[in-house]
Amino acid sequence: MSIFLFFIFSLFLIFLFIPEHRFVFIKKLAFYFTNFIFLLSLLFLIFFNNEINHFLYILDFPWFDSLNISYIVGIDGISIFFIILTTFLVPVTILVSWNSITYKIKEFVIMLLLLEFLLINVFFVLDLLFFYVFFESILIPMFFIMGVWGARQRRIHATYQFFFFTLLGSVIMLLGIIILLLNSGSTDIQLLSQINLSYNRQIILWLMFFASFAVKIPMFPVHIWLPEAHVEAPTAGSVILAGVLLKLGTYGIIRFIIPIFPNAMLYFVPFIFTFCIIAIIYSSLTTIRQIDLKKIIAYSSVAHMNFALLGFFFNNNQGLEGSLYLMIGHGFISSALFLTIGILYDRYHTRNILYYGGIVQFMPIFSLFFFLFTLGNVGFPSTVNFVGEFLILIGLWKVNVNIAIISAIGIILSIIYAIWLYNRLIFGQFRLNSLKRFSDCSFREFNLLIPFFFLIFLSGIFPNYILQELNISVNNYILYFF
Repeated sequence: MSIFLFFIFSLFLIFLFIPEHRFVFIKKLAFYFTNFIFLLSLLFLIFFNNEINHFLYILDFPWFDSLNISYIVGIDGISIFFIILTTFLVPVTILVSWNSITYKIKEFVIMLLLLEFLLINVFFVLDLLFFYVFFESILIPMFFIMGVWGARQRRIHATYQFFFFTLLGSVIMLLGIIILLLNSGSTDIQLLSQINLSYNRQIILWLMFFASFAVKIPMFPVHIWLPEAHVEAPTAGSVILAGVLLKLGTYGIIRFIIPIFPNAMLYFVPFIFTFCIIAIIYSSLTTIRQIDLKKIIAYSSVAHMNFALLGFFFNNNQGLEGSLYLMIGHGFISSALFLTIGILYDRYHTRNILYYGGIVQFMPIFSLFFFLFTLGNVGFPSTVNFVGEFLILIGLWKVNVNIAIISAIGIILSIIYAIWLYNRLIFGQFRLNSLKRFSDCSFREFNLLIPFFFLIFLSGIFPNYILQELNISVNNYILYFF
């Protein structure tokens, strides 16, 4: 898998020497090359052998011998799917920005490639210190994508809000990493999972790590940066933010917190259940009252990600597998919804739902796609979210019936705000004064949306392959609870 990093970094260097005025060549080269990276990740999945029950090592490069710190890259049945999700979404972001990004195109493409490089490293690396380095470095390209190519005047405010919220939590995690290094003499995740930390130390370190991951998820009440970031970011930024970046918090929990602090995980179960329930209900109700199309999808993402977080604290396979499956499904569905909102914004330059209505009359193909993605967002049977939510509810039912029932209210609320959004946007009164360009999805936009349709429904109808791969890795993690 290190071949991914080599190719992406090589292309990054090549772009530095391409003249700025050759923007068409830059976009084509980036699109074809990132598709090549995506195909490589699919080939790796085909030949991936997950039956050996441990990480497949790709690279182990000693970096700081005196502190026993190494750049260790490995992969298992969990990280492989998030790598594929990343490599799939990056060429999508290039294609969706083909006409909407009209200035500093070379720099924009470089930022996307740098972001892909860092994200793949986050899912590869098995050393805690290097994970922190790549985890934090993602802020740099996202900072520029939002701040330079953002949509509105408040993009600078939203960029700094995103930057400082995530940076503050991560600084606390860095202190926890230093404590672990001094305590164990290593930052290798496999060695750290074998050490026996005292109960009180686990509690303190759990809080330090969770402070960083909670902001990325995001949990209530540190979620306020997400709606602003989505509204001000370009469509490409929203796709990557919702599709991959929101998964970094939950990925960090299952990769690091569960194996290193198992006793603290059990101790904080009531705390997590309480705040996740509050976040699900609160964000769902907040979604209903929004009038900005991006904020509606952003607040629904908060509800879905907190629902996924619940599954990590059940002590059973169904919860963990359901959470991971819901994370993958949310990456497809939320990205698809932001793409559809971007298509509307490119035509009418507004995301205020009050200006829309009756779109089905002149955009029937778009209306069909939006309907299908809405079904996926509410967890309709045969969609990928249904599988994840169903497994989470089964796992939660085994732990606490009352919390399972309360959590199900969030699913009901998701149906309410999704149908409300679809009805007002697609049907309703046609607004001739604000909608003056009558054109359905173009060939490029159709090709953007059709893969998401197949992924959302094929993953919901045939979930066994992904679940089998996840189950082998989840069995390793579930042992840390006992």
